[in-house]
Amino acid sequence: MTRTARPAFGTLLFFAIAFALSLYFTFAAVQGDFGLFRRAEIVAESQQLRSQLAEVRTEVARMENLTKRMSDDYLDLDLLDEQVRRVLGMVRADEIVIR
Repeated sequence: MTRTARPAFGTLLFFAIAFALSLYFTFAAVQGDFGLFRRAEIVAESQQLRSQLAEVRTEVARMENLTKRMSDDYLDLDLLDEQVRRVLGMVRADEIVIR
């Protein structure tokens, strides 16, 4: 009598489950909520937000400078003249307006 050697069903089932779990965890490590692709998205978004923060800080510094120049302690007459002309549309009596 010859007997063919075939793997036991339990061993085959164990390796199938282990293979399925390893595939699942590999997929989750790459594409999951905390995976590599999500990390790349977060890094790109972080860089974009940092550049946006730098732009906002520049704008705030500009506005602080203009506010200081229009304050009671330090009045910039050129800036005041520019604002009056732009906002109120005023001109001096000795100027000629060309439209």
